[in-house]
Amino acid sequence: MGEQSCRACACEVGDLVLDLGEQPACDYFPGCDVAGPDPAYPLQMWLCAQCGLAQLVGDPTVPEEPRGTEPAALVSQAADAVRRVLAAGLLPSGGRVTEYGSPHGGSWLGLLNGCGLATAAANEPADVIIDCFGMMHAPDQSSALAERAARLASGGVLLLQYHSLDTIIRCGQWNALRHGHYAYYSTTAMSAMLAAIEFSPLTAWEFDLYGGTVLLAAGRHADGRAEPDEAVRSLLARDAAAGVRDADVLTGLQTRARLHAEGLREWLVAQRSGGRTVVGYGAASRAVALLRLAEVDRSLLQAVIDASPAKVGLRMPGTDIPIVSPAELASVKPDAVLLFVADLRDEVKAAFPQVEAAGGRWIDADSLGSFPVRGSAGL
Repeated sequence: MGEQSCRACACEVGDLVLDLGEQPACDYFPGCDVAGPDPAYPLQMWLCAQCGLAQLVGDPTVPEEPRGTEPAALVSQAADAVRRVLAAGLLPSGGRVTEYGSPHGGSWLGLLNGCGLATAAANEPADVIIDCFGMMHAPDQSSALAERAARLASGGVLLLQYHSLDTIIRCGQWNALRHGHYAYYSTTAMSAMLAAIEFSPLTAWEFDLYGGTVLLAAGRHADGRAEPDEAVRSLLARDAAAGVRDADVLTGLQTRARLHAEGLREWLVAQRSGGRTVVGYGAASRAVALLRLAEVDRSLLQAVIDASPAKVGLRMPGTDIPIVSPAELASVKPDAVLLFVADLRDEVKAAFPQVEAAGGRWIDADSLGSFPVRGSAGL
């Protein structure tokens, strides 16, 4: 690792807290006929000692086009979030809204238009700005936040949604770290970033998505907005208790990564030894580092099922495991389906009842390595 400066505050003092070694780009899905090895790059997390932002170190990868499909859980959460913000009186009827969305897809504009907001023209000030998992994809965090703030009209509200660092620590989600995702926000770090541009958090809402997602509402100091409410103060207190600014706490993710990879491999070897067929579900970016660290190939995991037609016929980065369509579930009749995205659980169990009808089980990949893997519970 070379000299690092914070993507938000430019401080050069901090700690390397997670090092996953050389990993393929998580959005690079080669064809099954493309021989490996795939290009691999360092994948590391650094914690700024000044503002507390956890962030990706470097990133020489080139983003590929989004290939995923939007999970029903994400759609449902967006609708719930808009209802809550509307109930809080933060969506002025007849106001203007603009969105900084995730490159992976999904939009709240339709929902917000349905609340009486008009979409702002390009570069036009907006009364409401929504960023749903968008800003984390910006290498320059300071400039990205300043850009959003500059678009906000006087008296407007900036809505920022992020997968919280508190959740990543609490749930041991080491594989939240991936190329192309440059920032991992705590409410503490986000508050510091906002203060640097003379904004402050006003209120916040929490959701179960990804184990714990926060939607933070912020406004300008100059607008005389109220002080942070109890919801924000509670999140800040929880951050302090979790140790989101403590490098020693975050380095615990390194151990979690090792145990998770060991647990997954041990479980898959046991399934193969028992003559049981296992496939995965969800060719998600979070699965890439896990499969590589666990040294999983198609002898252990026959295939990964994915609903995105754009991924079918390709393979998982860094492995020889093919990506196939959900139609394959009928012919394979797996004994177990390893689910790489827990938020898909209800959706896939409802969509593919034949798995359990044939005696198969859905297994949460995140549960492997947390506890002894023998007899891991199904979903």
